[in-house]
Amino acid sequence: MREPTVSSLMTREVISADIDSSFKELVQLLEGNKISALPVLDGGYPVGVVSEADLVPKEEFRGGTEDAPGLFGGRAARHRWEQAAGLTAKDVMTSPVRSISPDATASAAARELAEAGVRRLFVMDGDGALVGVLSRRDLLKLYLREDDELRTTIRDEIFGRTLWVDPDTVDVEVTDGVVALQGRLERQSEIDIADHLVRALPGVVDVQNRLRPEWNDTTLPRQTEIFG
Repeated sequence: MREPTVSSLMTREVISADIDSSFKELVQLLEGNKISALPVLDGGYPVGVVSEADLVPKEEFRGGTEDAPGLFGGRAARHRWEQAAGLTAKDVMTSPVRSISPDATASAAARELAEAGVRRLFVMDGDGALVGVLSRRDLLKLYLREDDELRTTIRDEIFGRTLWVDPDTVDVEVTDGVVALQGRLERQSEIDIADHLVRALPGVVDVQNRLRPEWNDTTLPRQTEIFG
């Protein structure tokens, strides 16, 4: 079973700004579309990102008219002071753009979001063109799958088609994304594989595995069991 890709989850219509867009145009785009950040394009290609955090310094330092932070103010404060004097997207944007391929998996995207500490990734094709945006919220939508849909997928796809197990020999219950498995399979290795596949299924919150094997093929028999 294939994991969902970024392409299947991303938002394809992306609100963007031009590199020469004015400060006020940037505010209008963010407020008018109820978004907190947007990509900045130069010739159709992303070169930076403008977020609310990049615009607020204009108020913090009164447009850069206040004195620059002292030596001990830190680089971050100095950067905000410089942004405060900005008039266009080029002046205030943050670069480079945090991006990801449309073919990347959902788990890879989640990992990139966490490690980068960002709320969204801009999706770029092999030529560097912007094709979408993926947010944390887009990933969380995976957990909105109906319980009945999950149950059918587990029974028919995982047990029936992947493990070649009669689905009627396994009791599968799903409640709020939590899967409960009960019944008997021939081998312990089948149970281990089933557990792994069910946990990896998009939309599954947790697995309560009460499956039991007819025999345990994952441990070596003792010598007395072999030679008597």
